Amino acid sequence: MINFGYTILYVKDVNKSIEFYEKAFGFQRTFIAPGGDYGELSTGNTKLSFASVNLAKSNLKDGFIESNPNNKPFGIEIGFVTEAVEETIKKAVAAGAILLEKPKTKPWGQIVSYIRDLDGFLIEICSPMN
Repeated sequence: MINFGYTILYVKDVNKSIEFYEKAFGFQRTFIAPGGDYGELSTGNTKLSFASVNLAKSNLKDGFIESNPNNKPFGIEIGFVTEAVEETIKKAVAAGAILLEKPKTKPWGQIVSYIRDLDGFLIEICSPMN
C-alpha cells in the first residue's frame, strides 16, 4: 500500500513560510532542519513541508519554475477543509494571504474560496463534502 506522506513547497524562506501557516491556519511545526533549508508542519494525516529554493535547486539539476505571487498560480492547489471557511479566510488574509476568490457555494453544496500564500502558492479553503 502506498500512502500520501507529504507535499513539499519550494519557498524563499522556510521559517517565514512555516510561521505564516502556523498563524494563518493553526498548524504546528514538527521539524526544522539545521540551517533552516527544510521544515514540516503537522496538518493531519499528511504533512505539509517546505524546502528552500536553494535546496530544491541542488536536488533538481535541470531546475524548476519558482512560484511567484506576481505571476498566475500554478495549475495545482493545496486544499484545506474546514467548517469555518469565512473565518479561516479572514485569519489567513490577516496573516498575509492574498484573497483571490471569496467563498462561493458550489452546485453540490460545498463552500469554496481561494487564496495565495506568501510565495504565491494557490490554496483552496473549503467546507467538507456532504
